[in-house]
Amino acid sequence: MVSCSDNYFFIDSVDKINRNDWNECTGIDHPFTRHEFLSALENSKSANSDTGWKPHHYVEINKDKKVIALCPLYIKNHSYGEYIFDHSWAEAYQRYGLNYYPKLQSAIPFTPVTGERIIISNLIKDKILKKTQILNNIIDETKKINVSSVHFNFIQEPSDIRKNNLNVLIRQGIQYHWKNNNYKSFDDFLKSLSSRKRKVIKKERLCLKNNNLKVKILTGNEIEKKHIDFFYKCYTNTTGRKWGHKYLTKEFFININKNFNEKIVLFLAL
Repeated sequence: MVSCSDNYFFIDSVDKINRNDWNECTGIDHPFTRHEFLSALENSKSANSDTGWKPHHYVEINKDKKVIALCPLYIKNHSYGEYIFDHSWAEAYQRYGLNYYPKLQSAIPFTPVTGERIIISNLIKDKILKKTQILNNIIDETKKINVSSVHFNFIQEPSDIRKNNLNVLIRQGIQYHWKNNNYKSFDDFLKSLSSRKRKVIKKERLCLKNNNLKVKILTGNEIEKKHIDFFYKCYTNTTGRKWGHKYLTKEFFININKNFNEKIVLFLAL
């Protein structure tokens, strides 16, 4: 733990903050910022110094020692596992004789899901002002730890971050989301697609029928070790076939199933 002031500091492990204190600040709506998820990443050695994701989380407390703000942060020496492709920035730094890595990254490792990155407790009334203060604290930290820059990935309201800090740049990208537009049935959904896409989906669904496969949905305590074992084989098989990176260790899945299974839904085709 590196103390920076009387009320905020940076920690190299989420476990240095009590789980209940962390979760009380983050709330229950976003599982990927919950203590259980981030702790599983660290303790399973999926996100640590060896994998290029060194935790450097921001924590702020009030005079009553209550956690009032958090920001998951990682010191990165590469750009893998972020789902934001900034290699061109790294190349630009190199052309000017500068080092792009290490950089400071606020993101959910290996998870391209939108959400708050600077998380502020409901105890704080003026959250935009507090967010600006926290951003300035984090920018000051980048100068102290000698990183090139700080990045926030997949944030909900980019304008809130930039509103009171014009030195911050916004980079926009495209992410596709499926929405249920009040479809009455699956066939109703298919009618919204082109003929070619309908044919492809129908052909894929025939695979279930032709192979007598049944889709089973498991959650919570229904998920057993054998299911995790099978799922992990599928995960490694997918990354192996698609030239991907096996970012998550088996211990990660075992950990979240043990400590966070009320937030897990597992679909199996058997």
